Amino acid sequence: MELVDWLWILHPALAVVFVYPLLGVVARSGGQTRHRRVDRAKLPPTVGRDHQDLGKWLTTGVVSLVLVAITVSIVTKSFWADPGQQMLRAWSLVLVLAGTVASLLVLWCVQQRWQRILFALLTWAGVLGLGAQPEVWRVSDDPRTLAFWTAHYWTGVGLVALLLFAMAIRPEITRRLAWRRVHLATVMAAAILFMVQGISGSKDLLEIPLSWQQPAIYQCDFNARRCPGAEQASLGTTVIHPVG
Repeated sequence: MELVDWLWILHPALAVVFVYPLLGVVARSGGQTRHRRVDRAKLPPTVGRDHQDLGKWLTTGVVSLVLVAITVSIVTKSFWADPGQQMLRAWSLVLVLAGTVASLLVLWCVQQRWQRILFALLTWAGVLGLGAQPEVWRVSDDPRTLAFWTAHYWTGVGLVALLLFAMAIRPEITRRLAWRRVHLATVMAAAILFMVQGISGSKDLLEIPLSWQQPAIYQCDFNARRCPGAEQASLGTTVIHPVG
Protein backbone atom coordinates (compact mmCIF):
# COMPACT_ATOMS: atom_id res chain seq x y z
CA MET A 1 0.00 0.00 0.00
CA GLU A 2 1.13 3.51 -0.83
CA LEU A 3 0.83 6.54 1.45
CA VAL A 4 -2.32 7.66 -0.38
CA ASP A 5 -3.94 4.30 0.39
CA TRP A 6 -3.18 4.66 4.09
CA LEU A 7 -4.77 8.12 4.00
CA TRP A 8 -7.90 6.61 2.45
CA ILE A 9 -8.34 4.11 5.28
CA LEU A 10 -7.62 6.72 7.98
CA HIS A 11 -11.31 7.66 8.16
CA PRO A 12 -12.73 4.13 8.68
CA ALA A 13 -9.86 3.23 11.02
CA LEU A 14 -10.62 6.19 13.30
CA ALA A 15 -14.31 5.27 13.22
CA VAL A 16 -13.63 1.69 14.33
CA VAL A 17 -11.03 2.57 16.97
CA PHE A 18 -12.62 5.66 18.54
CA VAL A 19 -16.12 6.63 17.40
CA TYR A 20 -18.08 3.37 17.57
CA PRO A 21 -16.68 2.35 20.99
CA LEU A 22 -17.55 5.84 22.26
CA LEU A 23 -21.04 5.41 20.78
CA GLY A 24 -21.52 2.31 22.93
CA VAL A 25 -20.45 4.17 26.07
CA VAL A 26 -22.79 7.09 25.28
CA ALA A 27 -25.71 4.72 24.67
CA ARG A 28 -25.06 2.92 27.97
CA SER A 29 -24.79 6.16 29.97
CA GLY A 30 -27.97 7.44 28.29
CA GLY A 31 -29.82 4.29 29.32
CA GLN A 32 -28.56 4.67 32.89
CA THR A 33 -29.64 8.31 32.97
CA ARG A 34 -33.16 7.45 31.87
CA HIS A 35 -33.29 4.46 34.21
CA ARG A 36 -32.33 6.65 37.17
CA ARG A 37 -34.83 9.39 36.32
CA VAL A 38 -37.83 7.25 35.32
CA ASP A 39 -37.38 4.09 37.39
CA ARG A 40 -35.67 5.79 40.36
CA ALA A 41 -32.77 3.38 40.10
CA LYS A 42 -29.98 3.71 42.63
CA LEU A 43 -27.32 5.06 40.31
CA PRO A 44 -24.78 7.84 40.91
CA PRO A 45 -26.24 11.33 40.34
CA THR A 46 -23.32 12.05 37.99
CA VAL A 47 -24.56 9.70 35.25
CA GLY A 48 -26.58 12.51 33.64
CA ARG A 49 -23.64 14.87 33.45
CA ASP A 50 -21.37 12.07 32.25
CA HIS A 51 -23.85 11.29 29.48
CA GLN A 52 -23.92 14.94 28.39
CA ASP A 53 -20.13 15.22 28.36
CA LEU A 54 -19.67 11.96 26.47
CA GLY A 55 -22.33 13.05 23.99
CA LYS A 56 -20.39 16.23 23.29
CA TRP A 57 -17.25 14.20 22.68
CA LEU A 58 -19.15 11.86 20.37
CA THR A 59 -20.47 14.80 18.34
CA THR A 60 -16.99 16.30 18.13
CA GLY A 61 -15.53 12.95 17.09
CA VAL A 62 -18.10 12.40 14.32
CA VAL A 63 -17.70 15.93 12.93
CA SER A 64 -13.91 15.55 13.01
CA LEU A 65 -14.18 12.17 11.30
CA VAL A 66 -16.30 13.60 8.48
CA LEU A 67 -13.89 16.50 8.04
CA VAL A 68 -10.96 14.07 7.82
CA ALA A 69 -12.76 12.00 5.17
CA ILE A 70 -13.68 15.05 3.07
CA THR A 71 -10.21 16.58 3.38
CA VAL A 72 -8.51 13.36 2.32
CA SER A 73 -10.86 13.05 -0.68
CA ILE A 74 -10.12 16.59 -1.86
CA VAL A 75 -6.37 16.49 -1.25
CA THR A 76 -5.70 13.10 -2.81
CA LYS A 77 -7.81 13.75 -5.90
CA SER A 78 -6.94 17.37 -6.74
CA PHE A 79 -3.78 18.48 -4.99
CA TRP A 80 -1.76 15.28 -4.62
CA ALA A 81 -0.17 15.12 -8.08
CA ASP A 82 0.30 18.88 -8.54
CA PRO A 83 0.45 20.77 -5.21
CA GLY A 84 0.88 24.13 -6.99
CA GLN A 85 -2.42 24.08 -8.87
CA GLN A 86 -5.49 26.10 -7.93
CA MET A 87 -3.88 27.86 -4.99
CA LEU A 88 -6.76 30.32 -4.60
CA ARG A 89 -9.24 27.45 -4.31
CA ALA A 90 -6.92 25.57 -1.96
CA TRP A 91 -6.66 28.48 0.46
CA SER A 92 -10.41 29.05 0.27
CA LEU A 93 -11.03 25.45 1.28
CA VAL A 94 -8.49 25.75 4.10
CA LEU A 95 -10.32 28.82 5.41
CA VAL A 96 -13.66 26.97 5.29
CA LEU A 97 -12.12 24.02 7.12
CA ALA A 98 -10.61 26.29 9.77
CA GLY A 99 -13.92 28.14 10.18
CA THR A 100 -15.79 24.85 10.61
CA VAL A 101 -13.38 23.66 13.28
CA ALA A 102 -13.54 27.05 15.02
CA SER A 103 -17.37 26.97 15.02
CA LEU A 104 -17.33 23.51 16.57
CA LEU A 105 -14.95 24.66 19.31
CA VAL A 106 -17.04 27.75 20.03
CA LEU A 107 -20.13 25.53 20.28
CA TRP A 108 -18.47 23.90 23.29
CA CYS A 109 -18.28 27.23 25.10
CA VAL A 110 -21.37 29.31 24.30
CA GLN A 111 -24.28 29.32 26.73
CA GLN A 112 -27.23 31.14 25.21
CA ARG A 113 -29.63 29.17 23.04
CA TRP A 114 -29.34 31.35 19.93
CA GLN A 115 -25.55 31.14 20.12
CA ARG A 116 -25.62 27.35 20.35
CA ILE A 117 -28.01 27.09 17.41
CA LEU A 118 -25.98 29.58 15.37
CA PHE A 119 -22.65 27.82 15.78
CA ALA A 120 -24.22 24.40 15.27
CA LEU A 121 -25.60 25.67 11.95
CA LEU A 122 -22.25 27.23 11.02
CA THR A 123 -20.48 23.94 11.72
CA TRP A 124 -22.98 22.00 9.62
CA ALA A 125 -22.78 24.60 6.82
CA GLY A 126 -19.00 24.18 6.76
CA VAL A 127 -19.36 20.41 6.45
CA LEU A 128 -21.87 20.84 3.62
CA GLY A 129 -19.67 23.37 1.84
CA LEU A 130 -16.62 21.13 1.91
CA GLY A 131 -18.69 18.07 1.01
CA ALA A 132 -20.14 19.84 -2.04
CA GLN A 133 -16.72 19.83 -3.75
CA PRO A 134 -16.52 17.69 -6.92
CA GLU A 135 -13.85 15.42 -5.44
CA VAL A 136 -16.26 14.09 -2.79
CA TRP A 137 -18.17 11.01 -3.98
CA ARG A 138 -21.85 11.38 -3.07
CA VAL A 139 -23.40 8.56 -5.18
CA SER A 140 -26.55 10.62 -5.85
CA ASP A 141 -27.70 14.17 -5.14
CA ASP A 142 -31.34 13.41 -5.97
CA PRO A 143 -33.50 12.90 -2.83
CA ARG A 144 -36.05 11.03 -4.97
CA THR A 145 -33.69 8.08 -5.37
CA LEU A 146 -32.91 5.27 -2.94
CA ALA A 147 -29.19 5.80 -3.58
CA PHE A 148 -29.44 9.24 -1.97
CA TRP A 149 -30.95 7.90 1.26
CA THR A 150 -28.41 5.06 1.53
CA ALA A 151 -25.32 6.99 0.40
CA HIS A 152 -22.48 6.99 2.90
CA TYR A 153 -21.92 10.72 2.41
CA TRP A 154 -25.52 11.87 2.81
CA THR A 155 -26.29 9.66 5.78
CA GLY A 156 -23.07 10.92 7.36
CA VAL A 157 -24.09 14.55 6.80
CA GLY A 158 -27.51 13.78 8.26
CA LEU A 159 -25.88 12.15 11.27
CA VAL A 160 -23.74 15.24 11.82
CA ALA A 161 -26.87 17.43 11.73
CA LEU A 162 -28.66 15.30 14.33
CA LEU A 163 -25.68 15.21 16.70
CA LEU A 164 -25.06 18.95 16.40
CA PHE A 165 -28.74 19.57 17.09
CA ALA A 166 -28.60 17.34 20.18
CA MET A 167 -25.53 19.20 21.38
CA ALA A 168 -27.16 22.60 20.76
CA ILE A 169 -30.29 21.78 22.81
CA ARG A 170 -28.37 20.09 25.64
CA PRO A 171 -29.33 22.56 28.45
CA GLU A 172 -33.01 22.49 27.43
CA ILE A 173 -33.12 18.69 27.74
CA THR A 174 -32.67 18.84 31.51
CA ARG A 175 -35.36 21.52 31.97
CA ARG A 176 -38.42 20.35 30.05
CA LEU A 177 -40.01 16.99 29.30
CA ALA A 178 -40.86 18.02 25.73
CA TRP A 179 -37.20 18.62 24.94
CA ARG A 180 -36.28 15.26 26.44
CA ARG A 181 -38.73 13.61 24.06
CA VAL A 182 -37.23 15.53 21.14
CA HIS A 183 -33.79 14.41 22.27
CA LEU A 184 -34.94 10.79 22.46
CA ALA A 185 -36.36 10.92 18.93
CA THR A 186 -33.13 12.55 17.71
CA VAL A 187 -30.85 9.90 19.19
CA MET A 188 -33.04 7.08 17.87
CA ALA A 189 -32.77 8.51 14.35
CA ALA A 190 -29.02 8.95 14.87
CA ALA A 191 -28.73 5.30 15.93
CA ILE A 192 -30.34 4.22 12.66
CA LEU A 193 -27.94 6.42 10.69
CA PHE A 194 -24.98 5.00 12.62
CA MET A 195 -26.08 1.53 11.50
CA VAL A 196 -26.46 2.68 7.89
CA GLN A 197 -23.02 4.28 8.09
CA GLY A 198 -21.46 1.02 9.21
CA ILE A 199 -23.06 -0.90 6.35
CA SER A 200 -22.46 1.66 3.60
CA GLY A 201 -18.91 2.32 4.79
CA SER A 202 -18.05 -1.37 4.63
CA LYS A 203 -19.52 -1.51 1.12
CA ASP A 204 -17.45 1.49 0.01
CA LEU A 205 -14.25 -0.14 1.27
CA LEU A 206 -14.92 -3.04 -1.12
CA GLU A 207 -15.49 -0.67 -4.03
CA ILE A 208 -12.45 1.59 -3.62
CA PRO A 209 -9.36 0.05 -5.30
CA LEU A 210 -5.77 0.60 -4.21
CA SER A 211 -3.97 3.41 -6.01
CA TRP A 212 -1.87 1.09 -8.20
CA GLN A 213 -5.01 -0.85 -9.21
CA GLN A 214 -7.05 2.18 -10.29
CA PRO A 215 -5.77 2.48 -13.92
CA ALA A 216 -6.94 -1.07 -14.63
CA ILE A 217 -10.10 -1.02 -12.51
CA TYR A 218 -11.42 2.23 -14.00
CA GLN A 219 -11.27 0.76 -17.51
CA CYS A 220 -14.05 -1.62 -16.52
CA ASP A 221 -17.68 -1.14 -17.53
CA PHE A 222 -19.38 -0.95 -14.13
CA ASN A 223 -22.89 -1.16 -15.60
CA ALA A 224 -22.15 -4.31 -17.59
CA ARG A 225 -19.78 -5.60 -14.89
CA ARG A 226 -17.06 -6.37 -17.42
CA CYS A 227 -13.38 -5.49 -17.59
CA PRO A 228 -11.12 -5.39 -20.69
CA GLY A 229 -9.37 -8.71 -21.22
CA ALA A 230 -11.50 -10.54 -18.68
CA GLU A 231 -12.83 -13.00 -21.25
CA GLN A 232 -9.36 -13.78 -22.60
CA ALA A 233 -8.05 -14.25 -19.07
CA SER A 234 -10.91 -16.59 -18.31
CA LEU A 235 -10.21 -18.65 -21.42
CA GLY A 236 -6.51 -18.71 -20.67
CA THR A 237 -7.04 -20.20 -17.23
CA THR A 238 -9.49 -22.88 -18.41
CA VAL A 239 -8.17 -26.37 -17.85
CA ILE A 240 -9.22 -28.95 -20.47
CA HIS A 241 -9.13 -32.50 -19.21
CA PRO A 242 -8.27 -35.16 -21.82
CA VAL A 243 -10.91 -37.74 -22.62
CA GLY A 244 -10.13 -41.41 -22.02
